[in-house]
Amino acid sequence: MSLKHTVIVGIPDSENITLELDDALTPKTVAAFLKSLPLTIKANVWGKELYTDPAPFSVGPENAHDVVDLFDVAFWPPGNAICLFYGNTPLSDSVIKPYSSVNVIGKILHPNVSVIKKTSDKKLVFHA
Repeated sequence: MSLKHTVIVGIPDSENITLELDDALTPKTVAAFLKSLPLTIKANVWGKELYTDPAPFSVGPENAHDVVDLFDVAFWPPGNAICLFYGNTPLSDSVIKPYSSVNVIGKILHPNVSVIKKTSDKKLVFHA
């Protein structure tokens, strides 16, 4: 049985992002993420993907995906980055492609794509 967990992402001078993590496919990754909360980490933007500087936890590939769905939340093992997919990356064609395989850990709830413009180089605060 999977468990769902709500995580809030605070962004300075912007609305918060609400994530719903689901440990059904990636229980080790979700557990490591939740154990690291709260955490403050710098955001970067690549196409319509928001990703973080290295997170303070490490997990290897776990049911990793080369293609993700719109508004997926994932963990990128090679860079220990948390990734939020608001649309295409520079590698995308007809599907959304991360830089390399990611562990999908949940979804962005009530997504607002305009938030991407407000996040680059800012410190995001992830908390339960």
